[in-house]
Amino acid sequence: MDFEAIRAVLPHRFPMLLVDQVAELEPGRSLTALKALSGNEPWYRDGGGAYPTVLLIESWCQAAGVLVASEKPNPSVLEGEVMLFGGMSGVEIHGDAGPGDVLVHRVEILRDLGDTVLCNGTTTVDGRAVLTVDRIIMAMRPAAELAPAEDEGALR
Repeated sequence: MDFEAIRAVLPHRFPMLLVDQVAELEPGRSLTALKALSGNEPWYRDGGGAYPTVLLIESWCQAAGVLVASEKPNPSVLEGEVMLFGGMSGVEIHGDAGPGDVLVHRVEILRDLGDTVLCNGTTTVDGRAVLTVDRIIMAMRPAAELAPAEDEGALR
């Protein structure tokens, strides 16, 4: 899966689309995705340093999203099914990464309950673990059910 195919699955765009390529995909089972870290990214504006932990986790979650939605792409959050993040547990940071590194995200589906999917996986750099995720819960919901009714006005 190249970058354009990923864009067709995820609604994210620059600078928050954090998956560059899918190296392996077994729909409904597993995925290996890559994210090349470049010193030109906005978070390195003030110099080098480690890739922000929150972005490391977000990038892995986006890889999980590609796996979950690969067979039913919908990059619009205004119609069709919307992918929602339900929560994570057992997240461990083992090290850091920085410009020049390639994140290798591996994601496996533990259980598919139709509209809710549980996954786990890891991220490595040069074979060294930098992230482990014991469990993530993702849910697919109809966009129409998530939009406020017109008479409700602003969100409360």
